[in-house]
Amino acid sequence: MTETDLYAPLKAYLERQGYEVKGEVTGCDVVAIREDAEPVVVELKLALNMTVLLQAVDRLVLTDTVYIGVPAGLPILRRQAKQVHKLLRLAGFGLIVIDPDFPGGGRVDVALHPTDYRPRRNARKVKRLLGEFHARVGDPNAGGTAMRSGLVTAYRQRALKLATHLAETGPEKASVLATLSGEPKARDILYANYYGWFERHGKGIYSLTATGHSELANWQDTDN
Repeated sequence: MTETDLYAPLKAYLERQGYEVKGEVTGCDVVAIREDAEPVVVELKLALNMTVLLQAVDRLVLTDTVYIGVPAGLPILRRQAKQVHKLLRLAGFGLIVIDPDFPGGGRVDVALHPTDYRPRRNARKVKRLLGEFHARVGDPNAGGTAMRSGLVTAYRQRALKLATHLAETGPEKASVLATLSGEPKARDILYANYYGWFERHGKGIYSLTATGHSELANWQDTDN
């Protein structure tokens, strides 16, 4: 398939909407004109990539009605359609999906029209972001990477603090660990045992599991 295979069904679709359509006009793949509407520009590509996004950005100086036209069946549109639509809305682009092999001359679906779009703030997610930022001690994670078997979160840092004290003292009461570590939620963290590091012995007494001992050494350089 080539980009020109997408042109004929798209041209026919736009002509049915009352547009006069021409291809390759001053660098634009498709230009459609109708007296009662702003010019429509469509950039055709066989994949959704940075190249077509940059081309579409350049077309915004000509018209607000800019579409990206792609063939049906793109994997990214199956796996990440919601994210793709959000990105295109943020940029102000529309999306047209074209199946040139569909019986009867091809099929054209307008998946998204150009529109002014600004995502609403999610107060819950903002609160979570700021809470994690301020609760985390130091800067233990290199941006863009996941260290070892996971990221160093504020919760993991609190669990590591308890694990470190248990490695030094041996089995200990949760109340004593709370005092030694300065962690008021020590009992909850030990009881939840999210990472499998802690083992309960009797009423309120905890020790490190074999997993706790082995993993503690791997995380001891993440407290800054």
